[in-house]
Amino acid sequence: RNMSSAGPEGRKKMRECDGLIDSLVYYIQGAIADHEPNDKATENCVCILHNLSYQLEMELPESYAQSIYMQRRNISSNDKTPGCFGTRSRKVKEKQQDMPLPEEKSNPRGVESLWHSTLIRIYLSLIAKSTRNYTQEASLGALQNLTAGTGPMPFAVARTVVQKANGLPSIRTMLHVSHPTVKKTAVSLLRNLSRNTSLQSDIAREVLPDLVSILPESVPESDIVCETTASICYTLFNLTQSSSHNARLLLSADGLPKIITISMNDSNMFSKASRAASVLLYSLWSHTDLHSAYKK
Repeated sequence: RNMSSAGPEGRKKMRECDGLIDSLVYYIQGAIADHEPNDKATENCVCILHNLSYQLEMELPESYAQSIYMQRRNISSNDKTPGCFGTRSRKVKEKQQDMPLPEEKSNPRGVESLWHSTLIRIYLSLIAKSTRNYTQEASLGALQNLTAGTGPMPFAVARTVVQKANGLPSIRTMLHVSHPTVKKTAVSLLRNLSRNTSLQSDIAREVLPDLVSILPESVPESDIVCETTASICYTLFNLTQSSSHNARLLLSADGLPKIITISMNDSNMFSKASRAASVLLYSLWSHTDLHSAYKK
């Protein structure tokens, strides 16, 4: 577990080690089958897999990168990196989501297991069944790592989490735990998932009211809660930017007063949370059909 956090070279060596990843997955599967999701060894295994999935899209061996990402050549090299705003950003995202998804192998081995639906379901099972905070956080963190990129693999993982494995209910439960880093990681995962336009209606229906409910009434003092608040605002931004329906959902969940209060924080002009809330407000105002509702 310590060695897996030793940087890019350490991760590369461990991913290449014959049988290591397969053994970790095998052990966790056995623990879940034996109804023992809370033992320390399971926590260690999940933490190792979490670390090995970090920057996986960037660090994939050339052979995998070629087979999985051949489709990316269809995207014009003139397109700029997708940003938060503008039609260019949306067009690039749509192109990416139109690409064929990477095919799954029925019997993955080694590094292939890291993004396979079998392991994704294991993470979701541990999120639902384990009561160890480190196990929950590592499972959420691994999914966060796998959905962090912009290629077909992160979008395929996101689709598996939301639509194929019905993972949103388990993630939603983690929004209401008392442990701050577990909550923060759950929100960060949802922020990644919400970038996928084809999943936004499902995510909004399942978790938008929960996201609003955990927004603080004012800007929090602690850094971790401030970061969580900023992530919630950016997730809501993704969900409402192109959907008047989702913006109305946010309104009916009484989210607007909270967001206004957070955006007007005077104690720290450069607060991440205040800036994110301001970006969200600016986007919400673009739905002109809701102006009268906003004013009320």
